Amino acid sequence: MTVEVFRAQSEQDREELFRFRYGVYVEEMGRYRRTADHGGRRLVEPEDTHSILYGARDDDGQVVGTSRLTLGADGFSPRQIDQYSLGAFLAEAPARLMAIGERLMVAPHLRGWAVASQLRELAREDVEAGGVRLVFGNCEPHLLSMNLSAGGRTYAERNINSEEAGYLIPLMFLGGDTDTLAAAIGSLDKDGRPCLPGSIEAALARGDAIHSASLMAPGEYWAHVQDALERLDQEELHAFAGLDPSETRECISRSNIIECAPGDRVLKQGGSSQNLFLVLEGTLEVRHHGRLVNVLQPGDVFGEMAFLLELPRQSDVYAATPGVRILSLSDSTLHKLMAEEPTLAAKLLLNISRMLCGRLIKANAGTDI
Repeated sequence: MTVEVFRAQSEQDREELFRFRYGVYVEEMGRYRRTADHGGRRLVEPEDTHSILYGARDDDGQVVGTSRLTLGADGFSPRQIDQYSLGAFLAEAPARLMAIGERLMVAPHLRGWAVASQLRELAREDVEAGGVRLVFGNCEPHLLSMNLSAGGRTYAERNINSEEAGYLIPLMFLGGDTDTLAAAIGSLDKDGRPCLPGSIEAALARGDAIHSASLMAPGEYWAHVQDALERLDQEELHAFAGLDPSETRECISRSNIIECAPGDRVLKQGGSSQNLFLVLEGTLEVRHHGRLVNVLQPGDVFGEMAFLLELPRQSDVYAATPGVRILSLSDSTLHKLMAEEPTLAAKLLLNISRMLCGRLIKANAGTDI
């Protein structure tokens, strides 16, 4: 199968993309139900009027992917400025040097193929042609490793926690190195040399909210999780029970540590992601249709039912206390582990299955299951 990417030029192109968005975001993922055009089965947003829309078609002419690029030269919406915390950047650097890439989505049967990369490359052409030096975007936790490996940097003090969009991690992509960016902005230090504005310097220096095995040296990343994992050894059963340190390191080799603020909804009921999470620190609440059904403590795993059964998320999960740290294991990494290290994967999945059984026994205390 071949896929052709394109810029939406006609009203027909745009309508096809709006309907594709509706199928993915609204019907599959359960998002944007309040703002979608259900009668026309379209998902249209104010930013679409002045942004570049991209699409991908398969051999049969069916839309199988889409994304959007908003150039700062054409203006950002109030929602974008707020969601991506752009106020400080816009106060110190020209908007024309910035852009926002959003709504990248691929049909389910082509996820993991090159369609997303093709859409990014097409957008990159417009970024370079427009002289853009800073591109802002976001991703779900299970896509974090891929985006960090592609050059993304986390920068925001808080992750996006939206009723409509779900739980997303803001990312910044640099067009060139920091010297090139400083020269383009035109800000100077006290000696008259190009320098980065304080807002950008601070954003690039941030690194406390996200730690990723994709970007850090193995020993450095291990140091961030070692104490928490050692505390788990005091439990009778945990995800890495019976694994030696080298096996545990292999299991978390592509993981990410995410720090959550109280009230953050880490998982949304009905969501389509299938990654697993391990609680390292803090407390989270599991709610089903708003009703509290479980409390998660360090050592607990959540998200395993969606992974094991390939079903949508069954409950909402909220960070309930300050200092919540969770380890995110992507489903693609786990599937790769199953294919390349089946014995190790079997140990990990057996532990997770036992933990799930224990949770079901507690939930059904006094009944036969």
